[in-house]
Amino acid sequence: MGSWSELAVLERSGMIESRHFGSAVVIGPAGAILRQLGDPTALIYPRSTMKPLQAIAALRAGAPLAGVRLALGTASHSGSAEHVAVVRDILAAAGVDEDALACPADLPSDGASRAAVLAAGGAAAPVYMNCSGKHAAFLLACTVNEWPTDGYLEPGHPLQALIRSTVEEFTGEPIVHSGVDGCGAPVHAMSLTALARAIGRVARGEDPHTAALAGAFLAHAWAIDGPGRANTVTIDTLGIIAKLGAEGVMVMGCGDGTTVAVKILDGSLRAATLVALELLVSVGAVERSDADAVLDQTLERVLGGGDSVGSIRVAF
Repeated sequence: MGSWSELAVLERSGMIESRHFGSAVVIGPAGAILRQLGDPTALIYPRSTMKPLQAIAALRAGAPLAGVRLALGTASHSGSAEHVAVVRDILAAAGVDEDALACPADLPSDGASRAAVLAAGGAAAPVYMNCSGKHAAFLLACTVNEWPTDGYLEPGHPLQALIRSTVEEFTGEPIVHSGVDGCGAPVHAMSLTALARAIGRVARGEDPHTAALAGAFLAHAWAIDGPGRANTVTIDTLGIIAKLGAEGVMVMGCGDGTTVAVKILDGSLRAATLVALELLVSVGAVERSDADAVLDQTLERVLGGGDSVGSIRVAF
């Protein structure tokens, strides 16, 4: 499984209460490793940090995704009415209805949006699931190529074959193991180093497809995550790509290609933004004051009786 380093701790009232172990790597514009913690060669599931590569594959398949549609195609959205409207727009462009979505039914993760759905007599549905934008983009890629929409998540489907080859190209590693993501799509194991290099290529925008995707991240940060949420705040504040993945995975890519990839071993995301930003600060890719501006808005507070009694901090 590789070696793991202590990445962050939660301190309460002068005592360390919790510890987050994991691995991380920062690569420079040319792909060289600038800093690493733990073993970044160990295989991990990238989870939703693989969505940018899936979106690139959809673009290569000819899916007419641009602007906010493209942002939703790589999002882990909070299910707001604005998010859902764009997902439905993509489905309309594909000429299919919501029943074509193969992701699980869910309610919005945003509390106000969830309450609004329930108050209106609604119920869990695939369109509210955080990966529905990706699935809508998949369906659009299928219909423009006259590929079957039934079974679009099957590993042997033409779209999934294209995604697989795109992942191998961008990571520079052969896929040696695949699993099933939470949304039902294939997810391909890779090293953190390979993931960082792939996201670095997207962040550089070195060809029309990566340039379009990087531009969609920056122009429509609200669509990637949701107002006030960590990825959206990071993108809006710093002008860099930020994408979370389930089970403690985080990537951030700067415009010159400097990129960090983090895996928290216990699966928690609460320290992932902190660890990623501190590593980018440590190599000079992000200014200290700018990172603090993001953390002031996003880092979980350690409270006792409503008062601050500690903090979450990096351990390196």
